[in-house]
Amino acid sequence: MKIRFLAAGLACLWTPLVAQEVAQTSDPKPPMMISFTDLKWVELPQVKGTQFAALSGDPKTGPFTQMRKLPAGTDNGLHTHSSEITMVVISGVLYVGPDAASAKDFGPGSVIVMPADWVHVSGCRSGSDCIFYQNGKGKFDYKPAGEQPGKK
Repeated sequence: MKIRFLAAGLACLWTPLVAQEVAQTSDPKPPMMISFTDLKWVELPQVKGTQFAALSGDPKTGPFTQMRKLPAGTDNGLHTHSSEITMVVISGVLYVGPDAASAKDFGPGSVIVMPADWVHVSGCRSGSDCIFYQNGKGKFDYKPAGEQPGKK
């Protein structure tokens, strides 16, 4: 019995040392650090006037992260996305909701998580452009509600 306790104690002491050794010998992945002024903005083909700057992944094929810029006064109308999307508002006032009448305003620091296939409106209130961080769990698409089967 004493041998089991001794072995367990040695394992508890030895495991962190081995983990530290492995961490020090493997090449760590460098951090991603991008200044806002160095972002490469591209117009989003699906929504004219909207721009994005890719951070990771490829929104055409799968999961992605990007910065997004919407001009003040943008209204996207009813639409859906095939994948869950998370947004963090950095500047401006973004609005999102199941329809225009019940859409809520979200200012800087707000977090929005939209489930896949949720029919909603979104846009940027007048006054200043909206900039937000966006993370998609799958490829990005923009499907206007009127173009979806069974939706009118």
